[in-house]
Amino acid sequence: MAFDIDVIRKVYSQMGERVNAARELVGKPLTLAEKILYSHLWGGTPNTVFERAMDYVDFAPDRVACQDATAQMALLQFMHAGKPKVAVPTTVHCDHLIQAKVGAEADLKRANQTSNEVFDFLESVSNKYGIGFWKPGAGIIHQVVLENYAFPGGMMIGTDSHTVNAGGLGMIAIGVGGADAVDVMAGMPWELKFPKLIGVKLTGSLSGWTAPKDVILKVAEILTVKGGTGAIIEYFGEGALSMSCTGKGTICNMGAEVGATTSTFGYDESMDRYLRATDRADVADAANQVKEHLTGDAEVYANPEQYFDQVIEIDLSTLEPHLNGPFTPDLATPISKMSEAAKNNDWPLQVEVGLIGSCTNSSYEDISRAASLAKQVADKNLITKSKFTITPGSEQVRYTIERDGLIDTFDKIGATVFANACGPCIGMWDRYGDKAADGPRNTIVHSFNRNFAKRADGNPNTLAFVGSPELVTAIAIAGRLDFNPQTDTLINEAGEEVKLDEPRGYELPPEGFAVEDAGFIAPMEDGSGVQVVVSPSSERLQLLDPFIPIAPDSLQGMKLLIKAYGKCTTDHISMAGPWLRYRGHLDNIANNTLIGAVNAFNQKTNFVKNQLTGEYGGVPDTQREYKAAGIKTLVVGDHNYGEGSSREHAAMQPRHLGVAAVLVKSFARIHETNLKKQGMLGLTFANEADYDLIQEDDTIDFVDIQDFTPGKPLHIRFTHADGSVDTIEVNHTYNEAQINWFKEGSALNVIKKENA
Repeated sequence: MAFDIDVIRKVYSQMGERVNAARELVGKPLTLAEKILYSHLWGGTPNTVFERAMDYVDFAPDRVACQDATAQMALLQFMHAGKPKVAVPTTVHCDHLIQAKVGAEADLKRANQTSNEVFDFLESVSNKYGIGFWKPGAGIIHQVVLENYAFPGGMMIGTDSHTVNAGGLGMIAIGVGGADAVDVMAGMPWELKFPKLIGVKLTGSLSGWTAPKDVILKVAEILTVKGGTGAIIEYFGEGALSMSCTGKGTICNMGAEVGATTSTFGYDESMDRYLRATDRADVADAANQVKEHLTGDAEVYANPEQYFDQVIEIDLSTLEPHLNGPFTPDLATPISKMSEAAKNNDWPLQVEVGLIGSCTNSSYEDISRAASLAKQVADKNLITKSKFTITPGSEQVRYTIERDGLIDTFDKIGATVFANACGPCIGMWDRYGDKAADGPRNTIVHSFNRNFAKRADGNPNTLAFVGSPELVTAIAIAGRLDFNPQTDTLINEAGEEVKLDEPRGYELPPEGFAVEDAGFIAPMEDGSGVQVVVSPSSERLQLLDPFIPIAPDSLQGMKLLIKAYGKCTTDHISMAGPWLRYRGHLDNIANNTLIGAVNAFNQKTNFVKNQLTGEYGGVPDTQREYKAAGIKTLVVGDHNYGEGSSREHAAMQPRHLGVAAVLVKSFARIHETNLKKQGMLGLTFANEADYDLIQEDDTIDFVDIQDFTPGKPLHIRFTHADGSVDTIEVNHTYNEAQINWFKEGSALNVIKKENA
C-alpha cells in the first residue's frame, strides 16, 4: 500500500466537483495544470477566475519534501513556528551531504562519520514533529519521491528546485525555499502567482539513440534558461503517450533549467504501469476512477493555441540526440554538429570522465539502456577510453540493478559506482581535492541537469556537457566529445572497425523491483518528548534568531556591495560543494556569500571595493565591515538573477550580513520569493539601461520607501563620488501580505506572531 493513501483518496474524492466548478467559472475547457491548480485552492471549491501571471493565489499542497542541505534551515525555521506537528505529510531525505570520492560503501561510511551531527539533528527533529525520515544512502530525494509519494493530480512542494521531477507522475510539484515549506508544514496557505501556461506538443515517437533527455535539451534551447519563468510547461500528444513514466520525470526534472514553475504530463498507461511496479496499485486504482480529471480536456490538446500562452511542437521521430553546454544548460548542440562546434569553440575533444545517474537519469530504464552499451565493450573487444561513474538514484534501483547483473556489467568496463546520493551533480565530488580552483582545462560529459562553471568538481576550467545516459556512455567508451554513435565507428583491440549497436533497455525491471532496506524511518506517533539538541559550539548547526525588520531610515546612506556582471546563479551567491557542511549554520555559511559573483567593475570574483577603507577585499569580509558600521547595502545584478537551486541560503546569507535590497534586470522565480520571505527588498529596473548608471563608490538612498505599496514603483537616488546624482525608478511585485513580511522582518516572524 502507498504512503498516505487516505490523503490521495481525499484529493480524488473532491477533484471532480472542483474541476467541474472551475471549468464552468472560466467558461472553457481546462488544461491539466489548471485542473490541479483549481482543485488545490486553499478556499476549497473555486469561485474566482484567476488571471495568469497577475493574481497571487493561496493553495493547499498535499505534501512537502525536503533534502538534507535545505532541510536544516527549513526545520530550524519550523521550530520557531510554535506547532507540535507538521500539518501535511512531510519527508526529509539525506542525499546532499555524501561526497563522491572512492565508491559507494567507503563514501557512505565517511559521510556518516563527518555529517553524523547533521543527520542526527534531522532525524530527531523529524521524530519530534511527525516527519518521515529517509536515512543516508536511501537515495536522492526526487527519485525516492517518484517511487513512493508522487501521484497523478496531486500538488506538492519541496525545498529543492528539482522537486518538479514528480511531474513525470502527473503532479504539480514545485520547488520552493524553506520558508515556503514552513508555511505548509505549519498548516497555512501557500502563495503562488497564478502561472502562465506553455504547451509542448510531442508528435512521433523516440527511437534509436534519442531519449527523453533530448526532449528537454531541445526545449532548453528553445526557451533558454529564463524562457519558462512564471510558467507551467504541460506536455501532451502522441509522443507523450509513447514515453515511459520515468522518461517523463527526466523531462520535468530539467524544466527547472528553463526557469519553469513546474512541468507535468497527463495521466496515462505508463503512469499506471509505474505505480503498480512500485507497489502502489491502490493509487493506480484510485486514479483510474477519476482519470478524466487527470489530464487536459480533449479540446485543449486538439487546439492548444487557444488555451496555452505559448505552444511548442517537437517531432520525436526526427529529434536528434543532443549535448548541451558547456557552462549553461541551454546551449544545445545536436550530436551530428558537435565535431564542428567543438572545433569552432576550441573545446577539448578528449573526454576525461563520463558520469551517469543522478536524480535526472537514474531509472531502471536509463541504467539498463546504458548497460546494453557497456556490455558491447567486451562483446566487441573495446576498451573504455574515459573514466566512467554511475550514481544510482535510490537504494531500490541500486539493489534491483545489482540483482539483475547490471552493476557487474559496469564493473567489467572499470566503472565506479557511487553512493545513492547527489554526489557530482551538486559538486559533492572530490575529484581534485584542494586543487580544484586551479584545475586543468578539460571536458566531461554527464546525464545530470546543471553544468554551471565549477558545478560538478569545483574546477572553473571543467567544461561539462549534458546528455542522455546512453549518449554519455557511448562518448565515454569512445573517449571523444565529437563521437557520434549514430554514424561513427571505433577501432577495437584487434584493429577492427566496429560500430556500437543502438541502446536497448527495459521500461521496468522484468522481474520487478526489489530492495532489502529502502532506508525509511517512520516518526514516533507522539514526538512531544523528543529533545532536539544543538550545541552552541557546533560548526555545523546554529539555532536561528529572528531577523529584525529593516527600518526605512536605514535605507538612506546605503553603500553598493557588488554590481554582479552576467550570470549570477544561486551557485554564485551561495556555493554548494564543500560549503554544504555549513548549511545548518547561518553565520558560517555566510562566509561564502556572493564569492562566485563577477564584479562588473573589475571582472574579478570575490574582490570588491570597501568604501569605508578604499581597499579591495572579499565580498563577505567587506559586508561584515559594513554591518559592524551599521550601514545597509545594495546588491545589483543582471538578468535571471538567482537562477538555479531553490536554496534560500542565497537570500538568508545576505540578509544576515546586512544586505537590505537586491536590484536586478530580472529574477528567477524562487529566488525572488526567497528574498521576500526573508524580509528583504527584491526590485527590478524599470529601465534596464539604468544598470549602467550605478558606480562603484555610490551612496544610495531610497527616496520614497515610506510609500511602499502594491503596484507602485519606488525611486532610488545614487549619489556618485563626483557629486553627480542619478535617480532611477524601480519596480516590484510585492502584494500587501508580502509588504507585511518586509515590515515585520520576515514571513517567519509573521507566522510566529500569528501563533503567539
